[in-house]
Amino acid sequence: MPFRKYFFNLRYFDWILFFSVMILLSFGLSALYGIAQSNENPDFANLKKQIMFAVIGVVILFIMSFFDYNIFRSYAFISYIGFAFVLVYVLFFGKVLRGTSGWIQIFFFNFQPVELAKLVLMAILAKMCVISAFHEKNILFIVRTGIYAFIYFALVMFQPDFGSALILFLLWLGIIILSGVSKKYIFSVIVLFLIFFSMGWLFFFQDYQKDRMATFFQPMSDPLGRGYHVRQSVIAIGSGNIFGKGLASGSQSQLKFIPASQTDFIFAVISEELGFLGSAIVLFLYGVVLYRIIRIAQRANDDFASFLVLGVSVVFFSQIIINIGMNLGIMPVTGIGLPFISYGGSLLVISMLFIGIVQGISIRSIKYKT
Repeated sequence: MPFRKYFFNLRYFDWILFFSVMILLSFGLSALYGIAQSNENPDFANLKKQIMFAVIGVVILFIMSFFDYNIFRSYAFISYIGFAFVLVYVLFFGKVLRGTSGWIQIFFFNFQPVELAKLVLMAILAKMCVISAFHEKNILFIVRTGIYAFIYFALVMFQPDFGSALILFLLWLGIIILSGVSKKYIFSVIVLFLIFFSMGWLFFFQDYQKDRMATFFQPMSDPLGRGYHVRQSVIAIGSGNIFGKGLASGSQSQLKFIPASQTDFIFAVISEELGFLGSAIVLFLYGVVLYRIIRIAQRANDDFASFLVLGVSVVFFSQIIINIGMNLGIMPVTGIGLPFISYGGSLLVISMLFIGIVQGISIRSIKYKT
């Protein structure tokens, strides 16, 4: 009986990981509720959409948790080529939102394919790590994996979406580091990246992207211009003190001093309204999520599953560090959302899909070892 088998497998489910994600999700929904109250006539449209995305995400999580992850290995190359065409398609025909053309409208839902492209890149990199398992991880391995990563990176940069492109680069860098590549090669990669970054600054980056980078080094040099986002975010975080001002009671968020309060700077809203205690709980929960994911990677049945799960941890870790860093004014503002918390259907649904894949690998790892 399929249903009997389904519920039997639930005993191998990582409930600590699941409930940690659910609590993070509740923090995000609470923050969106508070932000909606800032309007003279409260508008809960985005909150309702996020609840709908959350329900869809939970359903996808459970479906993927009983999905055979080996399909990602079997169709890694085909999926990679297919999504390369998708990324080319959105360059010319994609819907433009927030200055990037990387969106596809599906009925009432705007989907960002690059979020799913992260999974495709994870799968191809994990497969290449397995193929190279019995060979030295040398410069040829870096070049081969780098070509796959660079194609996606370049296509996303042309949208232009520097934040998502940065995550793709960090995903590739994290995977090759974890695969055991020599440190001298890693150093060479970082030097090459800095060279390409310098060339991009001179010939490719848009003015608004340069302004964001400049804000990283001197966030208070233009407090009413390019440094406004960071300055208001830092003020909001500092004003929360220990216990915060209360839900829907933060002056910075309620008076709309914090730009992009539902997306890029939602952590500042949480810190102001729930204080140091609330933000510390969020950070603790992220720590639990990452710890459980890494534990699952360690006990995975095979190297492909292990690298696939490590890829998920690299993506989550990168997004968390960059988003919270830019809220604190110690990282450039790159438009990267906070997993499970920031408003956005693409980010939330794909993040839940990632957790579902990790859960599926966890179930198979425990089930077939007992």
